[in-house]
Amino acid sequence: MSLPLDNVPRPRPRDPLVWVAALTAAFAALAAINLGTPSQPFFDEVHYLPAARALVSLLTTGTGPLLNPEHPMLGKELIALGIWWLGDNPLGWRIMPLLAGTLALFAAMRALWHAGEDRFATLAFGLLLATGFHLFIQSRIAMLDVFMVAGLAVSAWQFAASIRQPETGRWRLALTGVALGCAMAAKWNAISLAVLPGLAFFAARLSAGRRRLFLSRRGAPVPGITLVEAFVWLGIVPLAVYALTFVPGYWLGEYLRPSPLAEKGLIGFHGEILALQKQILAPHSYQSTWSQWVLNTRGIWYLYEVVDGAQRGVLLIGNPLTMLIGLPALAWCLATGLRRWDWAKLAAVIGYGASLGLWLIAPKSVQFYYHYFVPSFFLLAALALALSDLKNTARGRWFAWGTLTVSAGLFALFYKVVAAAPLEGAMSFANWTWIAGWR
Repeated sequence: MSLPLDNVPRPRPRDPLVWVAALTAAFAALAAINLGTPSQPFFDEVHYLPAARALVSLLTTGTGPLLNPEHPMLGKELIALGIWWLGDNPLGWRIMPLLAGTLALFAAMRALWHAGEDRFATLAFGLLLATGFHLFIQSRIAMLDVFMVAGLAVSAWQFAASIRQPETGRWRLALTGVALGCAMAAKWNAISLAVLPGLAFFAARLSAGRRRLFLSRRGAPVPGITLVEAFVWLGIVPLAVYALTFVPGYWLGEYLRPSPLAEKGLIGFHGEILALQKQILAPHSYQSTWSQWVLNTRGIWYLYEVVDGAQRGVLLIGNPLTMLIGLPALAWCLATGLRRWDWAKLAAVIGYGASLGLWLIAPKSVQFYYHYFVPSFFLLAALALALSDLKNTARGRWFAWGTLTVSAGLFALFYKVVAAAPLEGAMSFANWTWIAGWR
């Protein structure tokens, strides 16, 4: 007797791991071209390189001051590792951001694959990220944001995989915790997202109505793991990893002035970090607001000057197409995600809301477009999922493929001012400043 067609199990889609790896390798190769240009520090490298050099000095001479205390230490430690490895030169400054950006791209695609097992959405997400401007630019500058994003992407990958493959749940949840700790230890912006895996685990167990809520091993999201054990992996481990990254700071100090960490202790030192984060800063010509980020109307020129024998520029904006059409894609994912209980779509919407919502309440007097780096990941994930839905319709197929093509085309058009390539002259910026807010 044959089964009705509706009851025949559908074959699981093939894992696009090879294509994910190929796309990641292509991104890394492109981002590595002229990584040492400009040959001088630019934009916020002027803040983070001295802090990294102090860590290298601590490693090589046993002494060094604690600089840039307003941010946690992991990102500066990783930049210092690059300098120790390849020397105090542009390649040494930027090699670790390049590796972190490459990891972020790979991990983000793996996260979306495990969340929804949608081949097209996974690869579309990778292409959208690679051509979305943010990731490419941040992978080529010694700033902290790319390390935070890499940690968040790895945590999303491992958490989604622990749910998809519960037989590997324990070690994947442990890696989730480690990655969350690293993300927070790079930059505090990660905190609003770092709490979400634990909250999701708790909500899933609570909704199951188990009598032994804290000790039951049954049910979603990861069978075999109790709520207590999940708290260890997703709560205690991230905090422990975060704290461990401050260990070198106990030895950073100056003559007759011990390290502030040694003086105040880890908790006391965080009071100083918080005070520095909340200080009222002078207005900046490139400051912007969250509404300008969402509409992609305010950019930042990380660089625009004659350097290395040519006029060069680096303009941080979002891809002019995908940053805007990603907004209705978020609405689509919210509506269809609720209707179908599609957790991949809902996760994209929740992640976008949590990461952007932080900046509506953050006590920072001056904010910049690079703070949209994390929300843009979720925006592009939502766009990839929406394009996958469109691809399965007769009329939408052309729009889906066309969006990916135009995104890549716009990246090529703006390549000179995302890669610090030589420009024709001092007024060349006008070729890319399509609106006043990009000047």
